[in-house]
Amino acid sequence: MRSSGSNWKDLRPRLISAVVLILVAGGAIWAGGPFYEVLILLAMCGLASEMAALFGLSVRSWRGVLYLGWAVCAGLAACAGRWSAIAAFPMTAFLFGTPLWLGNAAIVAAGSALLWLRLHTLPGAWSVVFPIAVVVASDSSAYLVGRLVGGPKLAPRISPGKTRSGAVGGLCGAILAGMLVASLAGVDGMMERTSLLLRSGVWAALLGVVAQAGDLAESAVKRARGVKDSGTLLPGHGGLLDRFDAMLAVMPLAAVLSLAAQPGFGFWTVGLADLVEAISHVFGQ
Repeated sequence: MRSSGSNWKDLRPRLISAVVLILVAGGAIWAGGPFYEVLILLAMCGLASEMAALFGLSVRSWRGVLYLGWAVCAGLAACAGRWSAIAAFPMTAFLFGTPLWLGNAAIVAAGSALLWLRLHTLPGAWSVVFPIAVVVASDSSAYLVGRLVGGPKLAPRISPGKTRSGAVGGLCGAILAGMLVASLAGVDGMMERTSLLLRSGVWAALLGVVAQAGDLAESAVKRARGVKDSGTLLPGHGGLLDRFDAMLAVMPLAAVLSLAAQPGFGFWTVGLADLVEAISHVFGQ
């Protein structure tokens, strides 16, 4: 049985690296423009590097360099607003094999979504802050509640450290974070507050579930590959894939929802009528 000290020994490095991430990412998100674009491109390159290493592809080989270039070029296409060209990269990444192909698709989708949400939606920074806040709150709440409450494991064969109590705590944290960001985003004067909180809570809950699913999916991949962490870049968290696994699943969903949002509103304000109208528009073309 692990002691309480061992349960909490990784909290300090996790907090330190989290503060650094918040400062760097927060500055880039609010600044937008080239600073933000460069940060996303670097993140896509770093994620692709860890994905390649996870499946035995050396980034020092010509195939490894090409794999990194595949992700970065997709990001550059997104920066240039050439959205129709982005799909060509994950579609042709089958040349690297199925696992790396799927990894490339996830990285490209998330990176492109982050660029879209910040640079091409009217709420701008808030469109990125909302899903990030949900993911961070979900992860932090799950970690704390799981350590304090414990109980039955959520998926012991995939991730022995995760508990059902932690999953519930993470979902509650995600909902509260989403409602808080929605309240701060400045649209409550444009729509009825109860409706705003209800819709933001629903979408935050959905994103929270997707975030936990993405976390478990990455854990399953690491277990299958026989590794504990995808890297060592972030103390207390492991690598970029360890920290941003949930983001890979959440960001594309947030970007899709933003397509149904009314002009000037964040995706967390989307209602059923908005979704129906957006779907009808897509299939009606």
